[in-house]
Amino acid sequence: MTAVDTMHTRVNEIIDTCGENRANSLLVLQEIQHEYNYLPRTALEQVADRMEIPLSEVYHLATFYRHFSLSPKGDFCLRVCMGTACHVHGAPRILEAFERELGIKAGESTADGTYSLEATGCLGACAQAPIMMVNEEAHPQITAADVPDVLEQCQCALPEQ
Repeated sequence: MTAVDTMHTRVNEIIDTCGENRANSLLVLQEIQHEYNYLPRTALEQVADRMEIPLSEVYHLATFYRHFSLSPKGDFCLRVCMGTACHVHGAPRILEAFERELGIKAGESTADGTYSLEATGCLGACAQAPIMMVNEEAHPQITAADVPDVLEQCQCALPEQ
């Protein structure tokens, strides 16, 4: 079975679980994003076809919400909050430290696919500013000096090759 066949099967399972109703299209896209760490074009085409939604509408949803990505993300998605409280408490310096350490800019992924770096709007944890997320794990009251430790924790979580 090819990777495309496997994806086709998995997307069908997601649609079966969520339901083919147009009202569930956002939930379906969220599940696909969770499964693949982005929204592959073939999956979007399959959603449009199976749920009988114009492909343009599926792309509208996929591009309207910032949570979605049309390109593959790294194994570790690093999101630095740039909301007002975080900004005031040094978030720009933290983002710059990640950019230096990883050799990429916000919005990019490392060539090996290990890291994606994002500057994001408010994460809703202003009392813990500055805050960042590594995938779904919060790192509150972080400083630029903590950046190497965060990256080391990520490296330790990778399976041995």
